[in-house]
Amino acid sequence: VQLVESGGGLVQAGDSLRLSCAAYGRTFRTYAVGWFRQAPGKEREIVAGIKWSGGTTYYPDSVKGRFTISRDVTKNEIYLQMNSLKPEDTAVYYCAVDPSGMLTTVVERWRYWGQGTQVTVSS
Repeated sequence: VQLVESGGGLVQAGDSLRLSCAAYGRTFRTYAVGWFRQAPGKEREIVAGIKWSGGTTYYPDSVKGRFTISRDVTKNEIYLQMNSLKPEDTAVYYCAVDPSGMLTTVVERWRYWGQGTQVTVSS
């Protein structure tokens, strides 16, 4: 599985940004896909997850109501719509795939990772 993120950049607080992740190499029918972020000096954390089969999503409280994950099953792409961005959202954002389909928050259980894309939110 190869994952390629795009869409990061520098924005101002309150702005919106949409990240994309193109997935190659497998069909993800039973997998879970997600977005994580890692800020300097902090641990990597999940910000959104969705079961590829549809329906079940997960968001931590820190982004709930502001971030939305979606996927296009025909294009094998995953998206993260980020609204009302805050300076504390600044981080490298990664998309990831968990073949178990469990939609876990445990970072180590996600097997495949993209290279990351930088999101910087200025105040």
